[in-house]
Amino acid sequence: MQIALTSNGPGEFAGWVRPLVSALRRQAPQSEITLFFVPDDYATGREPEVARALFPDVRVVPAREYVRFALGRGGADVPTRADAVLYLGGDLLHAVRVHALLGGKAFAYKFSRRRFRKTFQRAYAVDEKNVAQLLAWGTPRERIECVGNLAIDGALGEASGALGAGAGDADRIPSRGVLIMPGTRKHEVANLVPFFLEACVRLRALAPELPVAFGISPFTSSDELARALEGGGHPNVWGARGRVVEGVTGLALQPDSGGEPIPVVRDALRAAQHATLVLTIPGTKCIELAALGVPAIVCVPLNAPEVVVINGPLQYLDRLPLIGIPLKRAAVVAVDARFALTAQPNIDAGEALMPELRGALTPGYVARRVAAYAADGDARASDARRLRALYAAHAGASERMARSLLAAAS
Repeated sequence: MQIALTSNGPGEFAGWVRPLVSALRRQAPQSEITLFFVPDDYATGREPEVARALFPDVRVVPAREYVRFALGRGGADVPTRADAVLYLGGDLLHAVRVHALLGGKAFAYKFSRRRFRKTFQRAYAVDEKNVAQLLAWGTPRERIECVGNLAIDGALGEASGALGAGAGDADRIPSRGVLIMPGTRKHEVANLVPFFLEACVRLRALAPELPVAFGISPFTSSDELARALEGGGHPNVWGARGRVVEGVTGLALQPDSGGEPIPVVRDALRAAQHATLVLTIPGTKCIELAALGVPAIVCVPLNAPEVVVINGPLQYLDRLPLIGIPLKRAAVVAVDARFALTAQPNIDAGEALMPELRGALTPGYVARRVAAYAADGDARASDARRLRALYAAHAGASERMARSLLAAAS
């Protein structure tokens, strides 16, 4: 069977593509899978490289080659037909275009639109709330199948070592430390790595007994880290400058202010299982941490709103002369104010099971909140139990979806 998938950024690849491709490989090992990465502001550019390393038998089409293919100009190593085309991230139009060119049956996960109600043979839903969204988008109920959240299987797979970066470095963080997961998008690496590095410096002064490590995604290169630390981030984030060093135990971040280098791990979710808590930002990683029952503090820094990536044309407001940056700042702050909670597990639970720090944040304030939460074992234990229970029923979503997809496309 020929299966084509469309995806975009690191969250979609890690949370959706990884577990589903693994399930398809187990259930239909003879199938030929093509993964199209489509142009997207959220992409890091390293997704094809990571995908090829993890799935060497999958045909990977980078965004540039996909554009040539979508425009009808051919492309290297692109299939001529497909039995199934599945949307797993990016703009839905890309999946529709691949379907138009390759044929077969079209499928979508989580998202659809009214104009595509006849295009997708089946729309797979995350939960009943998502079922209601798909119905509101005009998807006929008989075409909706609720399979669960693929990201749960992604988290469980990486934590077990089956879907990780292959670094084997989970033991580089002591069993009672703080793991920092700063994000993978370009503006996050450039600004939040220095911000969290300064928070580490402050945390070491407050709680020197608490070890700290950075969980850096395989989508982020050492060169990107080096540039971020050399620049120190946007002036408004009050980040630390430093450098990337290669020590006896591996990659580490060395603050210019001194102290021991802070180790870097690549299999972040394997390391997270051993941590006292994780310090992170909103995104797929919050769902993954919840699935593992790992306590976390979620930061939403609005120190420099104009550098944040947001959906739609508002993303490009800052390019307007003179008024662009103030308008982008106002737009980002207004969007943030619309939501009482930002981390998806908190939204799903209706309360802050992961404490959220929002607004213009200082590294010192973040360090104090981390130290206080690390010292409150009862609160962390309670939050961990409730987080783990939140998504327990979703385990196995990738197997259910793969089974349905293969049956429907045959």
